[in-house]
Amino acid sequence: MKLPLQIVFRDLERSEFIEAKVRERAEKLEHFYKEIMSCRVVVEAHHKHQHKGNLYHVRVDVKVPDAELVASRDPAKHQAHEDVYVAIRDAFDAIKRQLEDRNRRRRGKLKVHEVPPHGCIIALMPDKDYGMIETIDGRHVYFHRNSVIDADFTHLNVGDAVHFSEEMGEHGLQASTVHVEGKHHVTG
Repeated sequence: MKLPLQIVFRDLERSEFIEAKVRERAEKLEHFYKEIMSCRVVVEAHHKHQHKGNLYHVRVDVKVPDAELVASRDPAKHQAHEDVYVAIRDAFDAIKRQLEDRNRRRRGKLKVHEVPPHGCIIALMPDKDYGMIETIDGRHVYFHRNSVIDADFTHLNVGDAVHFSEEMGEHGLQASTVHVEGKHHVTG
């Protein structure tokens, strides 16, 4: 880190043990993500009169080039935060996840969900319980009436836009599920 670690205690006495745990977690974070410019940690005790112990709130504020990341663990939502060390662990784990996401974005390794194939119904054979879809790239894909999801096969029309999942069938690629786009078909 370019700036020294800052540890702030609010509504509780400074503790060597708590400070040591925060320093240990901050060092691990710095080894994991080399570009951390500064790190500020606030450890705060929330006193509850009707509760048998204190609840601890820990906030980790990390500055990296182009961003400031904050992870905060709210004791009201985490009963386990009666233990200050659990609150510290949870806050540092949350900031580490943010840094991991930042690393993935920088490397271009974000999870990308594949868009299912799209096409248009070009033929319907209601007496034989199947139809054909033409994909955007010109392929023809068979589908059976049982593959149609959220619509009634008998209400489909040539020209309906669909997206579908493909699988290998007995006679080549076929649509295992077909979803009609842009219309609210009634299942029946």
